[in-house]
Amino acid sequence: MIRGGTGGRTPQKHGLHFEKRTDIATVIAALPGYSVENDCVTFEGKDVALLYKKNKLYSKLLAPKSIDYRKLVSKKLLPDDAVLVLVNKTLFIVETKFQTVAGSVDEKLQTCDFKLRQYKKMFEPIGLNVKYVYVLNDWFKKKEYADVLAYIKSVDCDYFFNELPLSYLGLPVPHD
Repeated sequence: MIRGGTGGRTPQKHGLHFEKRTDIATVIAALPGYSVENDCVTFEGKDVALLYKKNKLYSKLLAPKSIDYRKLVSKKLLPDDAVLVLVNKTLFIVETKFQTVAGSVDEKLQTCDFKLRQYKKMFEPIGLNVKYVYVLNDWFKKKEYADVLAYIKSVDCDYFFNELPLSYLGLPVPHD
């Protein structure tokens, strides 16, 4: 898959394919060679990532390092999913947005720059890189979303349609 959602679909083993109510742990665990136990992702027996949903980002990642997010940002942000890739110390904030009618998600897409800045403030003290990415459904391929999709890229955030490529995350791709 080409960044920005153009081009053909990639084979199942090269990306994390999402449906409306799918969380990242379920998607990863279904891939060959991968397993997820207690929010730890392993590939062929080696730990490769840690997963955090909503409040676990605070209780499992910040609190053990004695970091009080309230001293860094004024409001708690609760991501759909967060993936900490161990090899590159990058925390990917993953927001999944699936629409079938116009609505409030339209405006939510325009908040990625602010949220990325907030997450960077929180995780800089522990030396993590932060990336913010949307997984969108085909609804957002409509021409009326061209400006907001361009904006997302312009503020150093990313998006993909229906899947999140393993290579984007820096996770191993299962062998043929």
